[in-house]
Amino acid sequence: MADPELAAIRAARMNQLQQDSPQSGAQGSEDAAAQRAAEDEMRRGVLARVLDNAARERLARIALVSQDRARQIEAILLRLVQSGQIRGQVTEQQLIDLLEKADDASSRGQPKKGTIVFQRRKGGFDDDDDF
Repeated sequence: MADPELAAIRAARMNQLQQDSPQSGAQGSEDAAAQRAAEDEMRRGVLARVLDNAARERLARIALVSQDRARQIEAILLRLVQSGQIRGQVTEQQLIDLLEKADDASSRGQPKKGTIVFQRRKGGFDDDDDF
């Protein structure tokens, strides 16, 4: 094959791929959005079944303050449900215990934030020291 023929074939194939890619890209994003929506609906259903009303309200208040923290707790709850460690409904007190355990686990790896240590000098200062 000559180089001009090869270049023409490459150009035709490139045009075909470029025409197909916007359609497949839109289809892929729609599929991904539908899959995310289905996973989110499944997650909500499992949490509604597992959490009692008080625990669900507490988790909703946590989500208002810190969405990442609420997602972390939801992931822990879903993992516990899937492994079979949770049978029945989780009460508010059990959710509080889970929050404390998660906080302890996250604080072990990191130093405390916002701690200020004052180091005071021993002994007082006196005006008579100038003599």
